[in-house]
Amino acid sequence: MLTRLRIALVAPVAQALPPTRSGSIETLAALLADGLVARGHDVTLFATGGSVTRARLHAVFERGYGEDEALWPWELCELFNVAAAVERADAFDVIHAQAEYAPLSLAYSELSPAPLIHTVHHLPTAPEVALWSHYPAAPFVAVSAEQARTLAGLNVVGMVHHAVDTNVYVFNGEPGDYLLFLGRFNAGKGVLQAIKMARRSGHRLVLAAEENDYYRETIARFVDGSHVVYAGEVGQAEKVRLLGGARALLYPVQEAEPFGLVLAEAASCGTPVAALRRGAVGELVDDGVTGLAFDSVDALVDGLPQVLALDRAVVRARAVERFGVDRMVGAHEEVYRGVIARHLARV
Repeated sequence: MLTRLRIALVAPVAQALPPTRSGSIETLAALLADGLVARGHDVTLFATGGSVTRARLHAVFERGYGEDEALWPWELCELFNVAAAVERADAFDVIHAQAEYAPLSLAYSELSPAPLIHTVHHLPTAPEVALWSHYPAAPFVAVSAEQARTLAGLNVVGMVHHAVDTNVYVFNGEPGDYLLFLGRFNAGKGVLQAIKMARRSGHRLVLAAEENDYYRETIARFVDGSHVVYAGEVGQAEKVRLLGGARALLYPVQEAEPFGLVLAEAASCGTPVAALRRGAVGELVDDGVTGLAFDSVDALVDGLPQVLALDRAVVRARAVERFGVDRMVGAHEEVYRGVIARHLARV
């Protein structure tokens, strides 16, 4: 088995890596690339030209389509980026493509001489999985057991939880006087439920996310600057400050999600989580250690004092143990070696 792998990582090309604004996929791809380089592998990152990485950078586009309105349709940009890796496949032992939604890289599965691994970052529907099964041998890496369940019938070769840079998300043992909602403003994220929970429990709530139509039409009326405060979309440093300063993170998601990176980010700061049990939440929140998962809004409001009483140092320690970057990188490395071995056995 090869010791030093030649790895192509295909990241989304909406923006540069690591992102200066929100962008969990870009953040994870950047951590994975740098982590693999640190382990001695030869890594080529296919991303936008403004990306900063320890890997060799190959940029089809100097700027992302999130920054340049001329780069549309976005799907074509992503296809070009995947194609750039496949066109150079003879130089790699494995290609790993990350996608927010549709695994556009699937179309190259039988064309690439190097094995092509796919990761998506949403919970696919049954019709989506049925469509993807046109390539039943294509290897997928799931980001959670919950996502792996929805990928049933496909070739899921591993499950790797996301990671948090615990050198960036630092411990804060002395929180402020607020609860925090941090995530996109939409009905599925449960921001209205978060406002209701904060009001009923008598706590101040800070909202941090990019303003959009949902915020203006549905949420803004509840923001009074005192009990409910809007912090806007925050950069990395402000995000860490808000997470560390919160007494708890509210995560009342209404729709199942494949992960929930902010849960790991909050815990890394020592901030416990009060969440509704949807999707992968039960996998990520260690009940009674890093937070509590509840089955209803009423149960969460009643149980919030238990969450606030959790030992923040213990929360931090468990987060470092479960969501450290080296653990994620090592797990991906193991997946790559397995896929490469099976590929070589068939050649």
